[in-house]
Amino acid sequence: MDRWPCGVVSAKLVCMLKRAVVACAALACAAPAQQVDSLGELLAPLRRKHDVPALGAAVLVDGELRALGVDGMRKRGAPELVTDEDLWHLGSCTKAMTATWLAMLVAEGKLAWESDLGELLPGLHDGMHPSAREVQLVHLLRHRGGLPAGPPHKLWMELFSYEGTDTQARTDVARALLGAPLAAKPGARFLYSNAGYMVAGAVGERASGASWQQQLRERLFDPLGMKRAGFGPPGSKEAVTQPWGHVGRGEASRPMFHDNPSSLGPAGTVHASLSDWARFVAMHLGVVRGDALLTSAALSELHTPPESGPYAHGWVVTKRRWAEGPILTHNGSNTLWYCVAWLAPSAQFAVLVTCNHGDGAAACDAVAAACIRRYAGD
Repeated sequence: MDRWPCGVVSAKLVCMLKRAVVACAALACAAPAQQVDSLGELLAPLRRKHDVPALGAAVLVDGELRALGVDGMRKRGAPELVTDEDLWHLGSCTKAMTATWLAMLVAEGKLAWESDLGELLPGLHDGMHPSAREVQLVHLLRHRGGLPAGPPHKLWMELFSYEGTDTQARTDVARALLGAPLAAKPGARFLYSNAGYMVAGAVGERASGASWQQQLRERLFDPLGMKRAGFGPPGSKEAVTQPWGHVGRGEASRPMFHDNPSSLGPAGTVHASLSDWARFVAMHLGVVRGDALLTSAALSELHTPPESGPYAHGWVVTKRRWAEGPILTHNGSNTLWYCVAWLAPSAQFAVLVTCNHGDGAAACDAVAAACIRRYAGD
């Protein structure tokens, strides 16, 4: 499958009643009627074969959590083992969450997919290159805004020790990128851009009047019951309370507690437990519906790519023989972690796989294939 790396390491808020209704609906993912299978025995041999510190996986069948399991160690050289409740860095699988939040603002009339950046970021209008003023919000989410993969190197390095807020940093990134000529005409070419999602985050922050982090927690995490979801590397550098990321192979493999700058957030800094990630995915399978979050029509729009390519709003859209209809997929990595999601909305089926090693793609793909064979009959 295609690789979509996250980057390099180095309208009003939903009312309390509606949140309660959605949270109760989301519990179908966490407390299904049938017993949840353990995937530990499936993961163990694949983890050893691919020599990664730890693996985790979850399977949703008919929109409910059917299987979940983990195997391995939180940190090479340390005794702590991973648990079913541990947190995993999701990298670019964050992009679907950012797109979902922006879709809520569109549904409320605070944004429009076809609005251009000259209109959406009026404070930056005069400093924008004329071509950049024509970039639409939908172009950013489909990686068709003509923007580079990331901010200019000097600015990127400054973001690691940025003294202002993440919202200010994202505005600075937007100012720098939109002031330069585009690499392609808006909408014309697919150019994967984490920076484009940072700009999209700045657009949503201006429209909502709140930070991306606050909005995701209040608009997605809380209503869906994603109680342990958060941002940046999970756990603490001072202790092995959560899995650590790893780089290198074999004897050279080493743990690292690090992440991209927090301002990169909309492109890929969310962490979550497997069960919490499954709650979000259940929404995209159509299990949690209603105007408290997004209607089925709004979800369908998020899952629809342009005619000229397979990338929709935070999802790659493809087909596979193990399910009818469109298949949604995405992977994520900050080079210390790796994860991948496969969704079949028409069957309300999904497989989620995580690894605390940046070179975990082969291991995660093997786990995903094994889970699909077991639970989708392929």
